[in-house]
Amino acid sequence: MSLLNEYMQMEQQLKELQSNLDKLQNDKRLQSELEFKDKLEALMKEFDKSAADVIALIAPRSATPATKAAASSATGTRRKRKLKIYKNPNTGEVVETRGGNQKTLKAWKDEFGSDTVESWLVRVEE
Repeated sequence: MSLLNEYMQMEQQLKELQSNLDKLQNDKRLQSELEFKDKLEALMKEFDKSAADVIALIAPRSATPATKAAASSATGTRRKRKLKIYKNPNTGEVVETRGGNQKTLKAWKDEFGSDTVESWLVRVEE
């Protein structure tokens, strides 16, 4: 693209942005929001408060760093399943699993039934 074409394209974009800016400046909703922002900043200055102070007053749970860290770690990871240990009384074989999709455990359940195999549960660990 030539330099002249690039200049003309940017000039057109600038005109469009200026047009959008003019429309926004005449919008009653924007004027209302700007007035609110100005009054809020004046009030914060009058009482010597920061934006963080105001947020902490309005939404105390979301403002504390400890709760933010806890929320992000809780949503990012899944709780580890409990370890279940089964012992087949017929063979003495032991199976340790964190899920129900373990091959030997499934074979036992097919052969002996789910209720019987669940009665073979020796212990559950965290």
